[in-house]
Amino acid sequence: MGQAEGSLQKKLKPRHISFMAMGGVIGTGIFKGSAETIGLAGPGVIVSYIFAGLLLLVVMAAMAEMATVYPGRNMKDFVREAFGEKISFIMGWMYCFMWLSVCVIEIMAAGSFLQYWFTEVPLWVLSLASAAFIILINLMSVGTFGEFEFWLAGIKIAMIVIFIVLGIGLIFGMIPSEHTPYLQNFTNYGGFFPNGWTSVFSALLVVMFSYGGSELIGLTLTETENAERILPKVVGNFILRIILFFTLPILIICGLIPWNQLGPESSPFVQVLSSTGLSGAAHIMNFILVTAVLSAANSGIYGASRMLFSMAAAGEAPKILAKTNQKGSPVNTLLLCGAILLAGAMLGMVAQEQLFRVLMAVPGFAVLLVWICIVLSQMKLRKVYPVKPTFKVWGSPFVTGTVVLCLAVIAVLFLFDQQNRFSIGICLVVLLMLIIWSIAKFRPKQDGA
Repeated sequence: MGQAEGSLQKKLKPRHISFMAMGGVIGTGIFKGSAETIGLAGPGVIVSYIFAGLLLLVVMAAMAEMATVYPGRNMKDFVREAFGEKISFIMGWMYCFMWLSVCVIEIMAAGSFLQYWFTEVPLWVLSLASAAFIILINLMSVGTFGEFEFWLAGIKIAMIVIFIVLGIGLIFGMIPSEHTPYLQNFTNYGGFFPNGWTSVFSALLVVMFSYGGSELIGLTLTETENAERILPKVVGNFILRIILFFTLPILIICGLIPWNQLGPESSPFVQVLSSTGLSGAAHIMNFILVTAVLSAANSGIYGASRMLFSMAAAGEAPKILAKTNQKGSPVNTLLLCGAILLAGAMLGMVAQEQLFRVLMAVPGFAVLLVWICIVLSQMKLRKVYPVKPTFKVWGSPFVTGTVVLCLAVIAVLFLFDQQNRFSIGICLVVLLMLIIWSIAKFRPKQDGA
């Protein structure tokens, strides 16, 4: 299997792909980024999470529908089928750019959480160690990787459930603490929307970043047996869990600590437990946070490496990246992703908070573009499906059309958002470079046609 161009093993089970996609989603966006979204919109940020969750539901359903028609293909193949190799090429590289940005964020977050204990160790050293750990996991066989990610993601899902139960007990006085807030923190300090309704939209970019990664399921299709039958079931269960695992913790955080008292220095989850006097629990929580962001980085490296492998196999990236080892892992793409991850860890030496803030918005905007591509592909292909889909998006094309419109409006709004102007500028420069590259790369084929 270690030839110039190998094949990926079909060793991922339904529980693996479901938890892996959750692993990609439940990471820094909720554990660290939630401090930023709550700071922007107060308790009303819950509306941002629910709205983005509904958009995500349609994106996932669109992928599930296409998977039932085109078995054995992944989401980039759907885009290629709908819009040709140029758009597929641009989206594929944009997706890799998005995931690698996410992975750098996750390992920096892992480093900052580790500093809770190792205060004297520089952030870049801790981030570097986290990056090395993630690369080693990804070099394992696909089945072992899936099992490892299943347990990593399982730990943080269990932690969120415990946090919700503890939080409800503390809010309503069922667990004794110095102060029982009840629902006061939702109405005091400026009310539920302290910064007005528009702040809900300001928070959307970080929220989109938080939900980005769900479409990772669309890349697991080539490593999953009977994916076309499994995916619709996974999507239905997955989206409900995602909304619950985001909205309930945010409500708990806002209920226990006034929205304007959350600091950026550590996770709101740790701050909540520390402020209630449960210091031992805060240490346990911090350990789980470290495993959580490492799990998200783990899923991210999987996403970037599989997309690069898929592109290399299709001739859209250097052929050397299509090589697999004896365990069925795309070894060269993993080494390339690892090098970028290590370089990202070193950036922690130069700028910590600034880099984190800039990078948080980059994947948010990129994921908008990827989601738009996925839904537009479904809308176009539905008219020419070779077989009847066994799963259909509800209310298509009206629902899918509305989602594309909403995603496009959000993308345009962010172009005019001063706070994220630099981050969006980076995305647009990368997008422009990819467009020019695609025109240059595919021109000979067009000329010869």
